[in-house]
Amino acid sequence: MSVTAATQELAGITANFRQYLMGWGETQRDDDGFERYRSGLATPQFNGVLRIRSLDALGRAVATARTELAGVPWWWWAGPDSPEGTPDALTRHGAVPLGTLPLMVRPLDRAPDPREPPSGLRVEAVATPDRLAGLVATYRTSMGIAPELQPGLVRFEADRADNADVVRLAAVLDGEVVGTTVVITAHDVAGIFLVHVAEPHRRRGIGAALTTSALRVAHDRGTHRAALLASPAGEPLYRRFGFTTVSEYRLFSLPA
Repeated sequence: MSVTAATQELAGITANFRQYLMGWGETQRDDDGFERYRSGLATPQFNGVLRIRSLDALGRAVATARTELAGVPWWWWAGPDSPEGTPDALTRHGAVPLGTLPLMVRPLDRAPDPREPPSGLRVEAVATPDRLAGLVATYRTSMGIAPELQPGLVRFEADRADNADVVRLAAVLDGEVVGTTVVITAHDVAGIFLVHVAEPHRRRGIGAALTTSALRVAHDRGTHRAALLASPAGEPLYRRFGFTTVSEYRLFSLPA
């Protein structure tokens, strides 16, 4: 792949990622040279800054973000769509590094190999309010998000402006949601998010069943590549599915 093609591919992947996170914003801004969003939920995954276009504006952006995101926990994401040197510049402004997540990509020139799901398990698209509530409850618990935030999470899922781009998948066993993932197809990319399996059901092949179903959705919707941010636990699974690391995102918090 040429340098130009690789750059264009990465631009589509990061645009998909930004669309997904900005979709959580009850308020969202893309001005003053940087993008940020605020759900108002007291959990950092759903409030934050996604990128700044020029480091010359970083000091002003940090001050603005601290004001606009006051009162909720939030993260600053520094990925391949941020200017080179962003992590060091953030650190100089008092940001605290939280960790690094590999950005992994798989081409969709072929459908995923069929895999038999665990006995009794089915993976289905979420189509009812009750099933949506079960999906949210499962990933909320897995992520350690407080129960009182559940109604807000359900509301944001149901009211996303880009829901035509989104497919939510629930792994269901004995009528109970035991695993989740969300696929957003936009910018010729299928972004795979919120892959979670309930604690009592892990290491039984449910994560693999969800990944297979997510890739099938991505292929059927005609996108050319799937992308995700991998946790340390999930990275070996995704490599078995043909994902490779193309870049990374670094997460920061900025104390008030």
